[in-house]
Amino acid sequence: MTQLIDAPAGLKGVVVAETAIGDVRGGEGFYHYRQYDATALARGRTFEEAWYLVQAGELPGPAELAAFARRTAGHRALSPRVAAALPAIAALASADRPLQALRAAYELVVLDQDMAPWLDISAVELASQAIVTGAVFPTLAAGLHRLARGERLIAPRSDLGHVANYLYMLDGAEPSADRVRALETYLISTIEHGFNASTFTSRVVTSAGADLGSAVIAAIGALSGPLHGGAPSRVLDMLDAIGTPDRADGWIRAVIAGGGTVMGFGHPVYRTEDPRNVMLHRIAEELGSPRLELAEAVEASALKAFHELKPGVPLHANVEFYASLVLDAVGLPRPLFTPTFAVSRVIGWAAHIAEQAGNNKIIRPSARYTGPAPSVNGALG
Repeated sequence: MTQLIDAPAGLKGVVVAETAIGDVRGGEGFYHYRQYDATALARGRTFEEAWYLVQAGELPGPAELAAFARRTAGHRALSPRVAAALPAIAALASADRPLQALRAAYELVVLDQDMAPWLDISAVELASQAIVTGAVFPTLAAGLHRLARGERLIAPRSDLGHVANYLYMLDGAEPSADRVRALETYLISTIEHGFNASTFTSRVVTSAGADLGSAVIAAIGALSGPLHGGAPSRVLDMLDAIGTPDRADGWIRAVIAGGGTVMGFGHPVYRTEDPRNVMLHRIAEELGSPRLELAEAVEASALKAFHELKPGVPLHANVEFYASLVLDAVGLPRPLFTPTFAVSRVIGWAAHIAEQAGNNKIIRPSARYTGPAPSVNGALG
């Protein structure tokens, strides 16, 4: 008989698998991809380099990077069948449900690519599907956004980097180097972050032998929850509601006293400052965000209020707080914040899917039954 072990709610602190992709050291305020400091990668490398690292396990040399960039750029364009279906998806989802639209559109890519269960294909083919997926996500996100606003699709360019091309497909103009670098820094910093809800979901689905597309779609479903991927735009909504720095303290305390949520604060792993948020704070300063003074006042007021009203609870601003200012400053509309996060995180999902497939055991935990006692003789009464 299998012995059941009670785990904490939410499986907090429970090790469920081994991974060589990266780790989050919450007590130290540090996280890494493979053996490299993730924030250092974000500040000093390109998105393609970080993508190659997470997928292949090492940073590319110049020749490897050039070949990888050509390969990923070659998969950006949508097939005619997928492109023809996007207007209907955009119309059904409307502008306020962009992540659901992305999920539906990517399902078409999965069907168009005839993605089979990983149990039935080679590791090389699975890696190829991961590249196709990462390459096409920006095209889908940008295209659906434009269609929802009644604008035409803009075809991807192969002569631009991954992030520059995403911005180009959004507005049709070649972006400035400052915009590209700021968004690239954000996207690299959010590729991977341990066994978060969406990443764990992708591994659970993969453990059943499913195709890569199904695992990614399930991960998008987890990401759609406001407690996981929807906070950046909600941070801006909060800043709008507060309005001016002098109103921050009273507004924050009223929300806490009423049992409400102060968006952009708290993290299930970090017990110190979120290193992503610290870095993005600097990026917001460099971009000259017009909301910076207000955001800093809100952060200071929130930290003070948490210290006084919730002593002993280590609450700090998380990645969504200053990410909202960065995404806003580079010109992304709020409905695109979470799909843009998915453009980055899908690279991490794909790496975890491949890792799970490479050493698989179906994930099947137990539950402790707490309902009415069953009839021992099976009688229905």
